[in-house]
Amino acid sequence: MGGRRDRVAGGRRPPGGVAAIGTTTGRRSPLALWSAPRSRSTVFFRMMLERRDLLCLHEPFCNIANDGSTEADGLVLDSTGRLIDVLLELSERRTVFFKDTTDCRYDVVFERPDFLRNTRHAFLLRDPREIIPSFAAMKPDMAVHEVGVEYLHRIYRAVLDAGGDAVVLDSDDFVDHPERTARAYCSAVGLPFDAGMLSWRPGDRPEWRQSAPWHVDVGASSTVRRRRTTYDRTIDTDPLLRGFYEHHLPFYEYLRQRRVRIV
Repeated sequence: MGGRRDRVAGGRRPPGGVAAIGTTTGRRSPLALWSAPRSRSTVFFRMMLERRDLLCLHEPFCNIANDGSTEADGLVLDSTGRLIDVLLELSERRTVFFKDTTDCRYDVVFERPDFLRNTRHAFLLRDPREIIPSFAAMKPDMAVHEVGVEYLHRIYRAVLDAGGDAVVLDSDDFVDHPERTARAYCSAVGLPFDAGMLSWRPGDRPEWRQSAPWHVDVGASSTVRRRRTTYDRTIDTDPLLRGFYEHHLPFYEYLRQRRVRIV
């Protein structure tokens, strides 16, 4: 899983010790948050919605993969290639933040080194031991690739190979130390930290209407906090799920070694 030497933050390190992701001189860059499913990325997205300086798009790549289209700033888009073009175009005028999950596949991104290189990428990581039972509860016939950690690793490597930079965040840090994690993320991507990000009014959001059944808990939330959930099917009780875990574990461990240390 090696290859080109990992680069995080282009060597520039702001206050707090978190390396800042390099951007193309004179050009605004989209902000991408990539995550395996069930990794608390929608809570992260909900936090970012509280900012007033961003255009926030919820899972535009997955929307196209699952439903054939997505909406971005009033435009209805039906191809991944066009979505990438629009993300780069919109970023010339304002700061665009999107989050997407890697249970879907959208290999066009690997054909776009301009997108991989000129986007500020962050990767939100969760132990597949926890992802798998949560996903299986929503989709009992899940496939091994839908755990998403291997594909997350593939995007991470593609970003580096294209000459881009990336930051890895641990979602356990996010729910246990939300302010520190939010500050680290903002420092890494060049956003000012806003304490108002950390609380909001509960309720469903139109941004995630295409995948609303997956986000019920986030809709009922008002801040970032850890939730405890138990499942009948786990990697310890189901041999199939155990096999999924063993497949994705090396990719998780590789990315976790490169995470930002919050505490």
